[in-house]
Amino acid sequence: MKALPESMTVLERGWLSSNNVLFASAEGTAIIDTGYASHAPQTLALVQRTLGARKLDLIVNTHLHSDHCGGNALLQRAYQCDTLIPASEAHAVRDWDEEALTFRATGQRCDRFAFTGTIEHGATLALGGLRWNVLGAPGHDPHSLMLHCPEMRVLISADALWENGFGVIFPELEGESGFAEERAVLELIAHLDVDIVIPGHGAPFTDVGRALDVASSRLDYLQADPARNAKNALKVLIVFKLMEVRAMTLDALVTMTAQARAMRAAADALAPSGELRRLIEKIVGELARGGSVRVSGETVSAA
Repeated sequence: MKALPESMTVLERGWLSSNNVLFASAEGTAIIDTGYASHAPQTLALVQRTLGARKLDLIVNTHLHSDHCGGNALLQRAYQCDTLIPASEAHAVRDWDEEALTFRATGQRCDRFAFTGTIEHGATLALGGLRWNVLGAPGHDPHSLMLHCPEMRVLISADALWENGFGVIFPELEGESGFAEERAVLELIAHLDVDIVIPGHGAPFTDVGRALDVASSRLDYLQADPARNAKNALKVLIVFKLMEVRAMTLDALVTMTAQARAMRAAADALAPSGELRRLIEKIVGELARGGSVRVSGETVSAA
């Protein structure tokens, strides 16, 4: 694989956290995305180990899903660093509207953080001694952004493109457009000069053409039957929560699904509201057969 610039360090994280990208150069230090709240102490320890005696100057969030910004609050307390977020999310963060920020909608959590500035499509950032173009990447999330360095041919793609797919297309769960936007983002990436992609989850990769083909085929599959996107979303959100809390009863999973807006929307696309428990039992059964969870009586736990 082509080497990344010396000023960049990719911290590949496991679920529940997104990857972190650290920059350190003469002009300062920065981190792209900060992982999930329960992993925040680990994120801080990784940053401290990587930067040594240097201070973290800046946090940049590609989007504000809980697994990408959950370490913001702790890093801000530790370093009093500046923080840039997508401009379209500024009002929700300022008011700390957890419904608009999707934390409640997904049954997840995030410690409250502040911001000192915003970024949007068309902006440029100086990170690690390099110039990065900020690109809009709606689809997975309407507010999501990517960072592209034409000089080094590196793309920080967040959840718009992984080596084997992309993040859940959340807008489609609630009747908003997301498939078309994701397709446009994939087409945008195809026209960029990119040798290395640093995804939001998984290892950096170089076979960009293959990844785009896989993502396009995946998008075709989901768009052909939106219930597939709904089922995938519900499975992802259930497993995510179980990985956080380790175990829940079936009753607790049913209650969470009924109360969390995005989960409820996904469930409504799959079964009538009166059949919610039966649906969750079916979904949990499929997850158990796939090895993602374990079931013992009425208790479901992370595998």
